[in-house]
Amino acid sequence: MKALDRLYTRRYPPAEGYTLDQARELAAISHGIGRQVGLLIDRKGRPDMVLVGEPHAIYIPELSRSRLGSGRLRGVRLLHTHLHDSPLDQEDLTDMLFLRLDSVSAITVDSMASPAKLHVAHLTPRSEPEPGAKPWDILPPRPWDRPDIDFEAQTQALEDEFARLDKPITGAESAAASGIGGTEAGVAGRAILIGVGSAPRLDLEASLEEMEALAATAGLSITGRVIQRVPHVNPRTIIGKGKLSELEVMALSTGASVLLFDGELTPAQMRNLADLTERKILDRTQLILDIFAQRATSRSGKLQVEMAQLKYTLPRLVGKNPAMSRLMGGIGGRGPGETKLEMDRRRIRERITRIKRELGDLRKQRAQVRDRRAKAGLPIVSLVGYTNAGKSTLLNTLTQSAVLAEDKLFATLDPVSRRLRFPMERELVLTDTVGFIRALPKELKEAFQATLEELESADLLIQVADAGHPELAGQVEAVDSILKDMELDTVPRLLALNKWDTLDEERKEWVLNRYPEGLPISARIRASLEPLAEEIIRRVDWEKGLAKPE
Repeated sequence: MKALDRLYTRRYPPAEGYTLDQARELAAISHGIGRQVGLLIDRKGRPDMVLVGEPHAIYIPELSRSRLGSGRLRGVRLLHTHLHDSPLDQEDLTDMLFLRLDSVSAITVDSMASPAKLHVAHLTPRSEPEPGAKPWDILPPRPWDRPDIDFEAQTQALEDEFARLDKPITGAESAAASGIGGTEAGVAGRAILIGVGSAPRLDLEASLEEMEALAATAGLSITGRVIQRVPHVNPRTIIGKGKLSELEVMALSTGASVLLFDGELTPAQMRNLADLTERKILDRTQLILDIFAQRATSRSGKLQVEMAQLKYTLPRLVGKNPAMSRLMGGIGGRGPGETKLEMDRRRIRERITRIKRELGDLRKQRAQVRDRRAKAGLPIVSLVGYTNAGKSTLLNTLTQSAVLAEDKLFATLDPVSRRLRFPMERELVLTDTVGFIRALPKELKEAFQATLEELESADLLIQVADAGHPELAGQVEAVDSILKDMELDTVPRLLALNKWDTLDEERKEWVLNRYPEGLPISARIRASLEPLAEEIIRRVDWEKGLAKPE
């Protein structure tokens, strides 16, 4: 123990790495106990941690993330022993990659308990990942007493090169720096997008296109994409460690700090991935929840988003994923004790109960509003459809309103109702609702039930679809499926094919052949809405209205 204490209290020259006496003592201790011995040394030559491993391996425990603030590397290097004449192995190199160590060095120990050779490796900045290229350089072995390496200068040169390859943040990336990706300017708004599944590659690519649009809405910039088709998804980590190494290389080359998975990760998968990489792990559900959290403005919207986040977070509290702090303000962070976890779980359950009670009160208030409308005899027409299909724009044009309408996903979260008057004193209530999306998280479906109840009282649904979108068919099917799940598929419905002015003749012909019942419209052009208005007049049950058609 005294020998290990001496290792910890000594300083190790930042440039030379170690003195000859220090190398001899390290080798003697390792030989004496028959195990690898290592030191994590900071840039001032101070030992940060003493490690005692097994004969053929050494384990590096979880390190503080605060050290990642200095450039792109962690700020510590590993100096350890290898019993016998063995070079750096794959575990050494993988640890260096995933932990972003400044460098890793191994002093081999001979049978006389003396140091023999020095093996050194460091990460290599690359402007573009090359197929088959390793993300590190392994230097030729050299005599232990003549290392001829200036570790301090080497680390500075590497960080300068990483900084040169890094791109400055502007626009949406700058806003994201304090958002979903954390607070470190320069890398926080960048992510690698990963799609894994057994579906055809075209389907995986289409899904990633939508994920990239979601990421842009949340403020994340996608710097790389990876698609992996597999017969069966790895139930433990989604992807193998080899593919994860490739992602680390891509992340290092593009300055990405987030790995964004297209799909919902299980709590176990998220924990296992967090154990393997220092990158933040986010999935599709977290991304959508974050967008909803950014855009919720009303009390009911905020409550519904909070409940969805709490339900998502509850089974993941035992994880190490730092991305959870984005959702819960620190709950689920690294290394909390069991007592705190149980306390957090209890508080979350109590909060969910309170939110359900408040949403129940809001649901009663909305029911009273609907009852008043029913007594007034006003028909109700609701706009439904895929997110960003143009529902809010259509509402604005029909009712001459100024409801927020952006070319972003989920611009509308709270239902908005406006009166719409037709000739012959006909009048109805037109309601805009939250947009749908494929694989809508179940937590959001449950939380937004109070909002979607508006659809249950509708006399007519207008399903707005983006006719120019390459995934038109998939989006229409997704909306059909969600309405069926909500038992709203029996409500009369019109299909409005929006953004018709953006289509060429060939696309128009294809869309009309696919959806002959659809009504072509351009939500921004009032004149194009006359056929839709005529069909609404024809379809609505005017017996409920104050005036009847002639």
